[in-house]
Amino acid sequence: MLSSGTLLTAPAADPIKGKMFFRFGTARLPNSAGRASGAEIVPKPHLRIVGFPSDRNRSIRGTDDDDAGRAQEVEEENMTDMQLRNPRNPGAQLIPRVGWDRSPWSRWTFQHVREMTATAPIWRGPDPVRPLPESLQPLGDIVVNFPGGERSVDDFLERNFANGFLVLHRGRIVFERYLNNLAPHNQHLLMSATKSLVGTLTGILVNKGLLDVKRPVTHYLPELAVTAYRGATVQHLLDMSSGVFYDETLTEGSHMQKALFAGWYHQRVPGWPRTYWELILSLDKVERPHGTLFNYRSIETDVLGFVLERVSGLSQADLISQEIWAPMGAEEDAYIVLDDAGFAISGGGLCATLRDLGRFAQLLVEGGAWGGRQILPNNWIEEIRSGGLKLQDGGRQLLPNGAYHNQWWIEDTHRRTIWARGHGGQTLYIDPDAEFAAIKLSTFPDDDNNNQRWIDDRAALLTIRDALSQ
Repeated sequence: MLSSGTLLTAPAADPIKGKMFFRFGTARLPNSAGRASGAEIVPKPHLRIVGFPSDRNRSIRGTDDDDAGRAQEVEEENMTDMQLRNPRNPGAQLIPRVGWDRSPWSRWTFQHVREMTATAPIWRGPDPVRPLPESLQPLGDIVVNFPGGERSVDDFLERNFANGFLVLHRGRIVFERYLNNLAPHNQHLLMSATKSLVGTLTGILVNKGLLDVKRPVTHYLPELAVTAYRGATVQHLLDMSSGVFYDETLTEGSHMQKALFAGWYHQRVPGWPRTYWELILSLDKVERPHGTLFNYRSIETDVLGFVLERVSGLSQADLISQEIWAPMGAEEDAYIVLDDAGFAISGGGLCATLRDLGRFAQLLVEGGAWGGRQILPNNWIEEIRSGGLKLQDGGRQLLPNGAYHNQWWIEDTHRRTIWARGHGGQTLYIDPDAEFAAIKLSTFPDDDNNNQRWIDDRAALLTIRDALSQ
């Protein structure tokens, strides 16, 4: 067990086993400022940055001359034919170290995230796996009336770049499909659908009395008194309604681009923050009063993640394991992306299997209880479904009756259906009243058609739910 005066420093090769071991120096502990905010960063070899994206819908270039522009040379229509990391072809195309999470690379990397960046395991625990009984139905034959015409569910899954699709109804698996080489035991990146799990985790800590969402963020993170988060509450973070200015685009030098380089690509750029904590400390502009309106910014969830670590004294990986993954009877470990300080990327770094995501969704359908234990507070689930800030014009195109609350999209405020959504087409859709849940893992291309793909996803989900409810 590490003491408060130890730090994991640069790894060295074990000459006997050919593995890596670590020497020790100062600790990265959750109770230090902002969880390792003041800790020394483990040095990494410097990699020269060749290019930056000028548009979030473009692939991002690599980190050396050979990588530069490769992502742009691969046609989107050939995404499913890419042979990356082919054991029979050691000379296969390299994946750029910057931009590995963008298309076309994402068709492979979303299933191999821990091969691309630093991660922490989320242990499934020692307890038995929760069984998921099956009552399979030919839902692939259902015809959906999409805006572009009628297509079957099977055809939709192929066209909409699905990697996995799972439907549960009345506690049973009624449809399960794997595509693009995804396997039942393989974890897949959730991107921003991670936020909804972090919001649910927040409810658990609130229920334990560790956290009061009405308190200011600075009550838990006093270091942020020098930032634009001064005066914002934890509830503002949960509803993404703080007035803090954060540039979510991928234009050159944006906050989001800095976050990617600090937390996903682990590349140093002079003058840019090295960690998420440093990025948050740099946010000093307020664009509107706190609590005025919903404005989607991923950094809000990351600030919330620091709050959770501060009040619990645990890393987010251990918190998720202890409070959700183990007690719900997960079958496989999950894992989550880390920045250089060891902070788990709350806004989008979780990776899990299709069936374990189904177990989490089913837990929400059932009011948070399983195995004689109340794992998720039912009053928090009801709060998610019943509240919410109205969406702005862009959001209403997809969700005409939608809202956002406690890190969840409210798909329909009348039905009180909730939806976790992530970049690339990640979906956890939950309708407790219909005893229905669906999980779709995907890799949409990074182009201009994603709004329509989300509209198609919603049309398919509602059609399948209504067919099962008859």
